[in-house]
Amino acid sequence: MTHLIDLKEFTITEMEQLMADWGQPAFRGRQVLHWLYKGVDDFQEMTDLARSFREELALRAVIGRLALEEVQEAADGCRKFLFSLVDGNLIESVLIPEEGHLTLCLSTQVGCAQGCRFCLTARGGLTRQLTAGEIVGQVLATRRGLPADAPPLTNLVFMGMGEPLGNFIQLVKALTIIAAPWGLNFSSRRLTVSTVGLAPFIPRLGEEARVNLTVSLNASDDETRNRIMPVNRRYPLAAVLEACRKFSLPRHRRITFAYVLIKDLNDTPAQARQLSRILKGFRAKINLIPFNAHPQLPFEPPAMEGVLEFQEILRAANYTVLIRESRGQDIGAACGQLTGMRHPA
Repeated sequence: MTHLIDLKEFTITEMEQLMADWGQPAFRGRQVLHWLYKGVDDFQEMTDLARSFREELALRAVIGRLALEEVQEAADGCRKFLFSLVDGNLIESVLIPEEGHLTLCLSTQVGCAQGCRFCLTARGGLTRQLTAGEIVGQVLATRRGLPADAPPLTNLVFMGMGEPLGNFIQLVKALTIIAAPWGLNFSSRRLTVSTVGLAPFIPRLGEEARVNLTVSLNASDDETRNRIMPVNRRYPLAAVLEACRKFSLPRHRRITFAYVLIKDLNDTPAQARQLSRILKGFRAKINLIPFNAHPQLPFEPPAMEGVLEFQEILRAANYTVLIRESRGQDIGAACGQLTGMRHPA
């Protein structure tokens, strides 16, 4: 049986080469991509292509599409989508309503290899990487299901299942497709990649894609970070921060440092003061995220008075500090809660 090529896995350069290999003019590649990212998933609807070529495409290629298995809606309006992949694996994406627009939280892996102790996704380990087409497919599938009167989907955050920089090649390819005028044409200012701190890939990301960067610190000293983030033993704080200094940061943008606050572990005033010291000199914004409690995780959320004190210490050091509201917690869609599992009936 002939293997069918998924055309959603191609950048424009690759598509033009494929057309040349098939004896077609290079511009056919641009025509095909135009239809793909317009949302067409039937070759017969590509009406500016010759019928004979459409029939050839149907014999040699497919247009990959994620299968939507479940949708859950939270009390705050967040929607969690469960998608199945061609091999039966499951991933989740979360659509977050914001003022005047929508934000989609995307997955880059089936599971996660990083083992952060405060994250449910990590408990299942890593099953496999997503392809660029599967990453982009989450955007297309979500957009396809939006009602006509929905706010526009303008912002994408790579903070779902998986460590984006652990799937670097496919991530950059997906970002290329998402930002390109021939692709989904998202503004680079509205694309954010989050990492636990895979230091060697942070400068490379800045070189190969124009995105906003969020780095999950979650502690201001190595001893504490080692307890909750195994990655810190490979890439300790000094290495992560040095990599952040090398990240190509566009003018008027800042690196976001995320900090999950866990009761009696990393939420003390001393930790806040230490955090203000180690981030000195960065164009930085700090997002404080009170831990989202779950019966399977061995931690508790901090008291709100402590969160506010932590924020005030950082503000006094002239940082922009936001307390990130937990969204979608009642459907397991909050930060660190995605598992890629079917909801029990």
